[in-house]
Amino acid sequence: MAETLGDLKTMLNGLSRASQQVGLRMNMGKTKIMSNAHVPLQPVIVENAALEIVDEYVYLGRTIQLGRSNFEKEVNRRIQLGWAEFGKLRAIFSSKIPQCLKTKVFEQCVLPVMTYGSETWSLTMGLIRRFRVTQRAMEKAMLGVSLRDRIRNVEIRRRTKVTDIAQRVAKLKWQWAGHIVRRKDGR
Repeated sequence: MAETLGDLKTMLNGLSRASQQVGLRMNMGKTKIMSNAHVPLQPVIVENAALEIVDEYVYLGRTIQLGRSNFEKEVNRRIQLGWAEFGKLRAIFSSKIPQCLKTKVFEQCVLPVMTYGSETWSLTMGLIRRFRVTQRAMEKAMLGVSLRDRIRNVEIRRRTKVTDIAQRVAKLKWQWAGHIVRRKDGR
């Protein structure tokens, strides 16, 4: 972080030089510039490469953006990642193994991908609903049930015994709050 583009250029060039002295190299393709409305944007050049200017980017598995936090894009991204993980495990979910094992795989592989970092999200009822709709679609796929079968969601949940994603997010939030409260180091 820097207050001016000049300070930022100086810091990045210093980081690049220090990295090279210990045998490391900055990845200019992954290095991005993001600023608030108070800094006029100009290209920043490090090692003869202009760094990309972005409004948002993914850092440590989470979308970072300045300004008012809107988790809609992050929820969309998490749902997409959840479907990707579900797709990788489709052979397991469509196999003849017992439902309790499918549920365990779902709760240990797919749900964590969808809820990673949710402890700090401010979710609206609409975003929670989108998570639930996605989870129900995945549960129907696990059971081999289609909408034409007209099986109620309650029955699908009874069969899969999967934890509701909204309950999982709430539990993660409470666990995080407890972790923060128990700190004794003054932070």
